[in-house]
Amino acid sequence: MRIAIASGKGGTGKTTIATGLAHTLARDHSVWYKDCDVEAPNGHLFFSLDLDQNSEAVTRIPEIDDRKCTACGKCVEVCQFHAIAQIGKKILVFPQLCHGCGSCTWNCPENAIKEIPNPIGKLEAGQTLEGIHFSHGILTISEPMPTPVIRQLKRWQKPEDGSITIFDAPPGASCSVVETLRSVDFVILVTEPTPFGLHDLKQMTGILDDMSIKSGIIINRENGPYSPLEDFCLQVSIPVLLRIPYDRQIAEGIARGKLITDINSEYLAAFKSMFEQIKTIV
Repeated sequence: MRIAIASGKGGTGKTTIATGLAHTLARDHSVWYKDCDVEAPNGHLFFSLDLDQNSEAVTRIPEIDDRKCTACGKCVEVCQFHAIAQIGKKILVFPQLCHGCGSCTWNCPENAIKEIPNPIGKLEAGQTLEGIHFSHGILTISEPMPTPVIRQLKRWQKPEDGSITIFDAPPGASCSVVETLRSVDFVILVTEPTPFGLHDLKQMTGILDDMSIKSGIIINRENGPYSPLEDFCLQVSIPVLLRIPYDRQIAEGIARGKLITDINSEYLAAFKSMFEQIKTIV
């Protein structure tokens, strides 16, 4: 089963839930944890592990052979991302704008373009003391596109059949989130009882509707009823899987890098029960 933890709004507690759920399920299952927040991965801070495996994340960008190029401009014409420009008889490539789609290579009538690897980040992996197969991606600072790194992370070190994979999604509702959610079986939406939390929850439910992915909601830092959120959950018929109270003990423990299941062992049973509920929904 493939479960993604998402939110829309940053800071709602996605990683708190993802790491706690992984820690719980690893007691009875083979668990793979993929931290897809490649611009600021932090899942590794909650586990004891040695990231002893690594791979380079690359895109393929065009390289122009000036000896063959006739400056016909066909490559400029077909590039939807404006990664290629023509100045006089010179063709210029802007690697940070290139999506690696290959259109320029395919459409060059002179066969003057070849694709070369362009490193944009790295992938790291290791095994935690609990036996969780952990991996994350890290986008190189100044690189603008996290999506290729996420795509390569999801393909890297594929889990065996019968295992559970947990994807810790990036914040927001952008392309990087959509890429993380592709092909998952279920999404846990972590929200908070605030206007901002509700606003971004609505964005995420819209995305999941478009992608036809089933979901459930966790309300984190609950501090009394917040009727707009409760009304919305009823309106869209998405179940509330778990409610986590606003608790200083939890906040202090998370700040020290402790798992929520270590801070309060009651969450071991809560996450296990939640997983059983998810199985009935999927």
